[in-house]
Amino acid sequence: MHRVAISSTGLYIPPEVITNEELVEAFNQYAALENARHAEEIAAGTFTALTNSSVEFIEKASGIKRRYVMEKSGVLDPTRMRPVFTPRPDTELSMMAEIAVKAAQDALAKAGKTAADVDMVICASANMQRAYPAMGVEIQTALGIQGFGFDMNVACSSATFGLEMAYNAVRSGGARAVLMVNPEITSAHLAWKDRDCHFIFGDVCTAVLVERLELAPPGAFEILGTKALTSFSNNIRNNFGFMSRAEDRDPDDRDQLFRQEGRKVFKEVCPMAADHIEQHLAAFSYAPADVRRFWLHQANLSMNQFIARKLLGRDATADEAPVILDEFANTASAGSIIAFHRHQADFKPGDVGVICSFGAGYSIGSAIVKKL
Repeated sequence: MHRVAISSTGLYIPPEVITNEELVEAFNQYAALENARHAEEIAAGTFTALTNSSVEFIEKASGIKRRYVMEKSGVLDPTRMRPVFTPRPDTELSMMAEIAVKAAQDALAKAGKTAADVDMVICASANMQRAYPAMGVEIQTALGIQGFGFDMNVACSSATFGLEMAYNAVRSGGARAVLMVNPEITSAHLAWKDRDCHFIFGDVCTAVLVERLELAPPGAFEILGTKALTSFSNNIRNNFGFMSRAEDRDPDDRDQLFRQEGRKVFKEVCPMAADHIEQHLAAFSYAPADVRRFWLHQANLSMNQFIARKLLGRDATADEAPVILDEFANTASAGSIIAFHRHQADFKPGDVGVICSFGAGYSIGSAIVKKL
């Protein structure tokens, strides 16, 4: 068995930003149009008037202040409320592959590696642009990597589950190095017309280079171990899929977009995630107090605060559990990787950290890493 390291990470940030102020203005215009259109039904009590959103509501509910997106004009158009994407011909690189290639190239450059050093590509994302050919194979080919690639989806835990797959492939000798990429174009599946969740998501792509420890550059992080857990729940769900057409579903049907029972998710997932991390650490004879930093899934500020408090017995500092969702919003599987990417340069040799994500499934994934 080989010892395994995270050699580097890469990040692609989309070109456009939507602030909470812009989002609220667009949503409230949409709500006014809908309320006017249903005025008679509202008066008759057969239609519930839409309630305005506000910056204060969004920030109190989530801690989010802005988000990056691939395209903002369509989202901010109150008559559309979804991005405007131009279909690309099959001969062109797909949008997800394009941003994954950029994040992967960033990771390779930081580690001083090339495509020739990599044997495997995992595209781990909450939503895939298409069923086939696999996004992983398209990304692998665009990068010029020999070997193989594939897709995997475990919702917001896709990246940590992808790390588990990469870790096991390198540890067993199946690959010298694996590129694990997380292209998350969440703006395409968000219900921008729903006040309860219209602010949640943002677009991004992250990449992680995982390779044999002896091949890793100075300053890499050894992966001591990974751990994954799933337990079925309908409290976070997206029913859009290849059978939607056969079921004569309307693509704008609310059921075809992201939805969740937020209070139930918070109550159920947060204790599960804290217990998961504590058990994982105990397997390596660590206690939560031994951890220099927790890079947690960036879904909601209150969730991260609850989990850190349960682990440490007190409120965590921003240094112990850094937050990036104020800038990026919830980026599905990429959130904990962004936190790691942005907040690890100050680690000293021997410092230990935990990367953890949690989401639909329910699914929880974690990796314990040590600075070399």
